[in-house]
Amino acid sequence: MKKRWLLNLILLVLVAGLVAFVYLRPKADAEQSTSHELTNYKLAEFNAIRVEFPAQAAVTFAKVDGYWRITAPVNMRADQSSVQRILSIIAAQSTDKITGGDMAKFGLSNPEIKLKLIRDKDNIEEFTFGTHNPVTEEQYVAHRNNVYLVSNGYAEAAATQLIELIDKSPLKPTEKVVGFEFGRLEQWQEVNLKVDIVDGVWKTSIAVAKPQQNEMNEWLDFSWLHNPAKSVETYTPDRKVTYPSFEIKLADGSKVHFDKVQESPELMLARPDEGLIYHFPSDMGFSMLNPPLNIPSK
Repeated sequence: MKKRWLLNLILLVLVAGLVAFVYLRPKADAEQSTSHELTNYKLAEFNAIRVEFPAQAAVTFAKVDGYWRITAPVNMRADQSSVQRILSIIAAQSTDKITGGDMAKFGLSNPEIKLKLIRDKDNIEEFTFGTHNPVTEEQYVAHRNNVYLVSNGYAEAAATQLIELIDKSPLKPTEKVVGFEFGRLEQWQEVNLKVDIVDGVWKTSIAVAKPQQNEMNEWLDFSWLHNPAKSVETYTPDRKVTYPSFEIKLADGSKVHFDKVQESPELMLARPDEGLIYHFPSDMGFSMLNPPLNIPSK
């Protein structure tokens, strides 16, 4: 009797193990949702972008000489990282894919944003952003008659305020600096300061100055080439107002003019040809306008 009881117990354990293997493991596998890619495109394939809103002007971008520009409602250099974030929708993945669903149900018949990524006039990829899922807080996005749930960060990137989409670097990425003319700034008027790169070596108009090449290279790099402003605003020059100013000389022989609108509590540099004022912290502003020339004290 005892042996039969043990045998039944062993059989019960075996049956329980089989049940667990047959039922529990497939269920766990089923819970691992399939990931759906919205597209298989690459960022470099697109040459233009159009972001449309229900109640405001569309924002458009175009790639010019390898760099993105805002083309409407203003014509200005675009912040390249911001544009990349807008384009990142092509790499989005979703655990939910609905084919042939009711667009109105997902807020897609009257979308809050339409994003059009353009390869050429005959190849336009459109993404429409609808309502948010109240459970996951993700957003419904339609593309090619399919509806996906994705992070709401994609819509936020496309809806970034126009002023934040403008490039905050005071110099264009294609502008190669070869010198500065600071003589119209108050602190350099007396010596009419000029600094130039001649055959790869920094020279200055101040005879007693002893600029160290590494220091000057670092100053150019960190103060000008890789120093985005903390913010920008539009600028229309007033012919009745004269500001202290300076010019940056470029390798192609042209010059970039800047007006020093304000120095404290923050530096505000206006670039008339770009129609922008760049705002910098005061400590950074001091460094930008005062190269490390190692001038002996009197």
